[in-house]
Amino acid sequence: MAPSIRLSPAARSLFDEPLAIAVQGLGPRQQVTLRTSLRDETGQLFQASAHYQAGDDGELDLARCPALPGGSFSGLEPMGLLWALQPQRPFWRLVKRDVQSPFLLQLAVVECHGERPGRLLAQAQHERAFLRDGVRRVPVREGRIRATLFLPPGNGPFPGIIDLYGTGGGLPEYRACLLANYGFAVLALAFYSYEDLPKEMKEFHLEYFEEAVNYMLQHTQVKDPGIGLLGHSKGGDLCVSMASFLKGITATALINGSVANVGAVLRYKDITIPPLGANPKRIKVGKSGIADVIDALNNPLEGPDRQSFIPLEKAESCFLFIVGQDDHNWKSEFFAVEGSKRLQAHGKEKPEIVCYPGAGHYIEPPFFPMCAASMHLLFGKPVMWGGEPKAHCKAQIDAWQRIQAFFHKHLTGKPSGTSSKL
Repeated sequence: MAPSIRLSPAARSLFDEPLAIAVQGLGPRQQVTLRTSLRDETGQLFQASAHYQAGDDGELDLARCPALPGGSFSGLEPMGLLWALQPQRPFWRLVKRDVQSPFLLQLAVVECHGERPGRLLAQAQHERAFLRDGVRRVPVREGRIRATLFLPPGNGPFPGIIDLYGTGGGLPEYRACLLANYGFAVLALAFYSYEDLPKEMKEFHLEYFEEAVNYMLQHTQVKDPGIGLLGHSKGGDLCVSMASFLKGITATALINGSVANVGAVLRYKDITIPPLGANPKRIKVGKSGIADVIDALNNPLEGPDRQSFIPLEKAESCFLFIVGQDDHNWKSEFFAVEGSKRLQAHGKEKPEIVCYPGAGHYIEPPFFPMCAASMHLLFGKPVMWGGEPKAHCKAQIDAWQRIQAFFHKHLTGKPSGTSSKL
């Protein structure tokens, strides 16, 4: 029997779902190299490889066989060939631009092990999709709002969430649509560097975000009485500001967010919150040319910088802080702890803080490869984001479950799993 790759699901799976990979028809205890590759929409190539030894029966199941040393990873890692994918171009991060088309994953089995690649024994391809069948993608251009709404299949109303990314700008949709697959109505909201929105991060007016909140609160497919907010990085402190000043927000989840306003002036009615000060002299640049910016920001507990601390004690929302303890963008754990202290000092409920050792700044949905360093739009040079790939991958899987459970609990009153009849 010729070797063949067996995948489950066979042809197509959601990007955040596990993929079972096995090879059959090998020789007893035969050593082989498994390779994966995919290209993003700009044509950039991501690759991973691992060395394996088949069992006595010629079967190789990645759920039971540990990878041997020398590849992209070693040990028992059934999803290693996905989370270990690395760009061939330096400082490039895997993002999905068009969620309506899948990523095409290529798999190959080649003879092992020397320096030169051996003979190709088997190959397969698999679609990693972002939209579950029946999820509706609705572009939103109402008033000033520039967004995309994802609605689950079936009859609503559904618990509603607004999803904000960070300083990259534009309108990333991939996290919002993956979340909608689990029974949430999710609005991916652009806030700058998109269509007719401001081109630069100079100042933000909270009235724009209020329009988006009101759009969700009034939508017939969004469940009463309040909505959730999910923000990463700069999107995190925008979510804290929304929860602090706007009505109708029940649950706020932050992924490596800040409790101080960062990067741009924030205005709302007659309130102005200045951005947290920074000192470029505290940026360290290594021999590789990659900057470590973790110490650049000032302390929001000291001097005039206290004006940048967002008054989150005004919020009527519950909070979840997801923290990568190796975040090199800024001190996420410090922000979470200080936010918690501020809430409790004002008699508010203690927020949930979940810390992940070895996780960096870009905690994405499961199985996105860790991005160790990439270009930072504000600094104009590559910066390190931190993280150790295996620990970061585990953090992404766990955080994704916790975020869903948090929103199910606070937006539906039911534990995760009982409310999404998909």
